[in-house]
Amino acid sequence: MTLSKVPVGEIDVDCTLVVPCYNEEKRLNVAAFKSFLSETNPQEIGLLFVNDGSRDGTLSVLRQIQSEHPDRVMVLDLAVNLGKAEAVRQGLLQAASLPRTTIIGFWDADLATPLEELPVFLKILASKPALEMVFGARVKLLGREVHRQAARHYLGRCFATVASLVLQIPIYDTQCGAKLFRVTPVLREILEQPFHSRWIFDVELIARFIKSRNYTHPRLLESIYETPLTRWEDVKGSKVGPFDFLRAFGELGWIYLHSRKN
Repeated sequence: MTLSKVPVGEIDVDCTLVVPCYNEEKRLNVAAFKSFLSETNPQEIGLLFVNDGSRDGTLSVLRQIQSEHPDRVMVLDLAVNLGKAEAVRQGLLQAASLPRTTIIGFWDADLATPLEELPVFLKILASKPALEMVFGARVKLLGREVHRQAARHYLGRCFATVASLVLQIPIYDTQCGAKLFRVTPVLREILEQPFHSRWIFDVELIARFIKSRNYTHPRLLESIYETPLTRWEDVKGSKVGPFDFLRAFGELGWIYLHSRKN
């Protein structure tokens, strides 16, 4: 599948963060994004918003942010709604094609994970050259502000345990919407094909990465790093419903079966 539209303009930054958006006109914290752009080094971090066929005024909001920060913001406008998995994949492919960008990632548009957490991810990648991926982990510890609805937390823990068994790595939180990747040939390869999973593409991406290492790469666990978030909070208006958890377990089964095929 090719990109529906090429973003207007091009940014020249070290790290490009993909933000998938679907009907976010009322939820998008425009002030937080603008503040982040104003306070960070313009050569270091840029944003690539992906409008996933929104039916409201999301695109206009994104264009307005872009108009104020044309050197920091790109907008990829998908003509029809393709789902978060495909919106993220197309955004990551676009980000990985930028000449100077060496680190890409995606961040949930609701900013449940504040953008202030991003420098921590970047410092980890900078300090550990062997790392290829850094993921946020929602761990409720003393001194950290992690607030999740009880039902979602316990369902999430059950899912994370099964996902860890499927992937055969001790990962704590596959579904946190804050992830960074070092741009490598392997990353480009695993992003080439659309994800089968609509709800748990994060797990499928990790499974593809593990498969690229043939499950026996001696330094596999040195390539993926989870960092506990300092702050995370459920934001009202989530598009994930109770039945989506059931679909997610079905998709896990598909990933388990297909990730081990030659």
